[in-house]
Amino acid sequence: MAKIRHIAIATQDPDAAAKFYKSVFGFKELKKLDNERATGYFMTDGNLNIALLKFKTDQLGKGMDYVGLHHFGVYAADDAQGCVDRVFENGGQEYVDEMELTPVDDGKYRRPDKFRGFEGMIFDVADKPWPGTPDYKP
Repeated sequence: MAKIRHIAIATQDPDAAAKFYKSVFGFKELKKLDNERATGYFMTDGNLNIALLKFKTDQLGKGMDYVGLHHFGVYAADDAQGCVDRVFENGGQEYVDEMELTPVDDGKYRRPDKFRGFEGMIFDVADKPWPGTPDYKP
């Protein structure tokens, strides 16, 4: 079974969002980032990696002021390729962005890794765990 291990939240103010999640829930900051796709933070609750990101392009077609769920990621430890095959068998499509996907951890994630599924929801399929999750080993 694939497990949700990553949620990306689009925000207009990553600093304030990170402060909120740290103060309210006790989430820990893993990494601050600023790359060609987005600025923001990777946080964790010890089980789930949470990205709080201000995107630099309108990746969802909802406008640059969109805030809310951007995508989620599943860790398919035992059968990532089988999970991807099932995505396509059930009508999902590879999600293609004009910008190169930026690996979180030196390119350890499978490519393609982003897909559009039911009702256009975007998600990642990873064959390696995200930082801050129980299975992650640096």
